[in-house]
Amino acid sequence: MLSRLRTIVHRLTRHRSTRFTSEGVQFLLFTLAVGVAAINTGNNLFYLLLSMMLSLILLSGIVAEHCLRRLEFHRHLPDVLFVEEPATVSLVIKNGNGRLPSFSLQLFDVIDGQDIDRGLAIRQLLPGGSGLLSYPLTARKRGFLQLDGIRVVTSFPFGLFVKKAFYPIQGATVACPKITPLDESLVQGLVSAGREQHAYRRGHGSDLYNLRLYHSGDDSRNIHWVTTAKTSKLIVRETEAEDQRRATIHLPTTAPATHEAQFEAAVAFTASLMVHLAERGYHLRLVAGDAASSFGQGEPHMIQLLRTVALCERRPPGSAAPSAEASFDTGQAGEAMTIFVRSWDGADPPAGQGVTVLDAAHVVGVSHVV
Repeated sequence: MLSRLRTIVHRLTRHRSTRFTSEGVQFLLFTLAVGVAAINTGNNLFYLLLSMMLSLILLSGIVAEHCLRRLEFHRHLPDVLFVEEPATVSLVIKNGNGRLPSFSLQLFDVIDGQDIDRGLAIRQLLPGGSGLLSYPLTARKRGFLQLDGIRVVTSFPFGLFVKKAFYPIQGATVACPKITPLDESLVQGLVSAGREQHAYRRGHGSDLYNLRLYHSGDDSRNIHWVTTAKTSKLIVRETEAEDQRRATIHLPTTAPATHEAQFEAAVAFTASLMVHLAERGYHLRLVAGDAASSFGQGEPHMIQLLRTVALCERRPPGSAAPSAEASFDTGQAGEAMTIFVRSWDGADPPAGQGVTVLDAAHVVGVSHVV
């Protein structure tokens, strides 16, 4: 019976809680004092004062409950966050009560059962009205960020109680590693190494592939006027196909617990490297743990790669190798540049030629290619 009673009380109070403020405690003690005086003296004036004070306590609870009832929330989270970089979150609150307004509302994010103060407050929400609030959300570590709901708090109307209501409005997003600037010489070295591995061919792009004489039917917009002026012959500029700029990034996810910091540095470096190569027009492919993507380019593909890096988990050495890493072959990349990011000292690069090995422990702030 006792356990059942506790279960019933927990269900009733799971989304509601009430506590006295310091002023409310003082008011309650004064009410008790007036009640004792009324009983001892039998004075009708004390009874009148006692009934008024009890009415205020009852009215305070009823009004506060009406302020917290029938609220509706809609929250919009960005697709991805970056560690230590604030992102804007929008929250829409609507008063579903068509007769009574709500006053003095404070809103808190609930994460892992903890109330997080975002500084959100609404003085008045008219019946049937709605309001739009926005606030910065900053992730402290990479991974899956789960928001459990919204906690609404009010002490209206007399400040005797602090009444709370929980609305389970769940939201989830992914916190990606912080993107940091890389040494320009490191990036240029990787680009140069990649060009040596690629087989150049003409196609649509922006980089120069070849200069040749003009032929009938060539687009006049491709005429290289500087060379034409020097040679007194029509010279056409051919471009290199951009799809030759391809890179496969391999991030092993096996590392001992003693190298947790080194593994996290490798994950953050991989995210920064992908962003820098994407800005240079590379088609990227990622192999991390049991996840392996295809070659792609553009914002949706980059978001997918960043989410994969953000959610990858460290695995102890000696455990069964993830399928993607076990089947990784440098030959699958074709003419793409292959970059192996060493997650710890014992991580061995895959067998094959043309593999560039980067040690994240050394390249943070200093360019170093093994």
